[in-house]
Amino acid sequence: MKKFFQEIKADMKFKSAGPGQKLTDSAGEKAPREKPQQPALRQPRQGPTDEAQMAAAAALARLEQKQPRARGPTSQDSIRNQVRKELRAEATVSGGPELPGTKEVPEPKEEGSTHLAVPGVYFTCPLTGATLRRDQRDAHIKEAILSHFSTDPVAASIMKIHTFNRDRDRVKLGVDTIAKYLDNIHLHPEEEKYRKIKLQNKVFQERINCLEGTHEFFEAIGFQRMLLPVPDQEDLEEFYVLSEGALAQPQSLEQHKEQLLGAEPVRAKLDRQRRVFRPSPLASQFDLPGDFFNLTAEEIKREQRLRADAVERLSVLRTKAMREKEEQRELRKYTYTLLRIRLPDGCLLQGTFYARERLSSLYEFVREALQNDWLPFELLASGGQKLPEEENLALNECGLVPSALLTFSWDAAVLEDIKAAGAEPNSSILKPELLAAIEKLS
Repeated sequence: MKKFFQEIKADMKFKSAGPGQKLTDSAGEKAPREKPQQPALRQPRQGPTDEAQMAAAAALARLEQKQPRARGPTSQDSIRNQVRKELRAEATVSGGPELPGTKEVPEPKEEGSTHLAVPGVYFTCPLTGATLRRDQRDAHIKEAILSHFSTDPVAASIMKIHTFNRDRDRVKLGVDTIAKYLDNIHLHPEEEKYRKIKLQNKVFQERINCLEGTHEFFEAIGFQRMLLPVPDQEDLEEFYVLSEGALAQPQSLEQHKEQLLGAEPVRAKLDRQRRVFRPSPLASQFDLPGDFFNLTAEEIKREQRLRADAVERLSVLRTKAMREKEEQRELRKYTYTLLRIRLPDGCLLQGTFYARERLSSLYEFVREALQNDWLPFELLASGGQKLPEEENLALNECGLVPSALLTFSWDAAVLEDIKAAGAEPNSSILKPELLAAIEKLS
């Protein structure tokens, strides 16, 4: 009977307790509600100093150099599957096939942005000294050469021959033929046949008439066009005939010939756009304009074809020669490169180079900016790796494309002399005029 009443009490207690209660708890007890915790007031965080950011960037670069690369799949089936996944994923984003496993190219920035490391690629005309964009240089040089005819027609015609004609082998053949004509006149001044050149002659038509500037050259050195009779032919033929005044000055013809043989094409010189920046934690960040990624429509199509063959290339074993060939193709993607050199005082020296320029041009660029350009120094790549001693190596062969941050370091003997003299090794070493134009890197 006692057990019966205990069961009834337990049942009543269960019904009155409500959900979420234990039978062992008393009916009047309620589970205390948890009070929401008040968020703790945070103190405003102080940002790292410039020195701390520079030290962190250097440490991160060293860590990336030492960090081993993750190994990919080893079996052929897993390689194929991995490549297909990456191709499908990248095609979904970009609308076309991408080559997996290659270095990601930074997205070119639009010119005119205030955040670009350099506004674009510029050139200097050797005739006028004008600074030109890439799309202006050829038209400007042609205009400068044509305007030169009014002052020196011989020099202008020679520049036109070597600059307006792109086929260098054809230019050499035509120039050698003209030189042969002038040699015959110089060696046989009394023979009239050497003073006349038939324009319809097969050699003249194939080697000389096809080149721009040759007619202007003949007329500038004293040849005149004439219609002359030809033996056994009724119609007159057109000839270049050397005037008596030019024939009386054989030394001038010889000088013109040497000038023609020794001339080179007039090409715009790459403007280094040398700039000096104050020490900045943004030294390793490069936002480049589209000029630095110079791929024509045909090159883009070729890249697409190469990327479409990625599965087959990565699923078979490749020889060393095959790998080196692919690496060389990757290096040829870039025409220009932007380099920064961190100097001992932390300032940054920046310049634009051709990707295929030699290391010697980089060392010369740095020496031109130093107060004491005769002192030996070294250039270190990221991670403290010294650039090769062989200055004939190209910049792209050293991995310095499309941009790179280098570190200036004194030669060990020079550094010892600086310390022995009691001077500060980290003092400014740039020329005063460059320091006067120092900028802030943004």
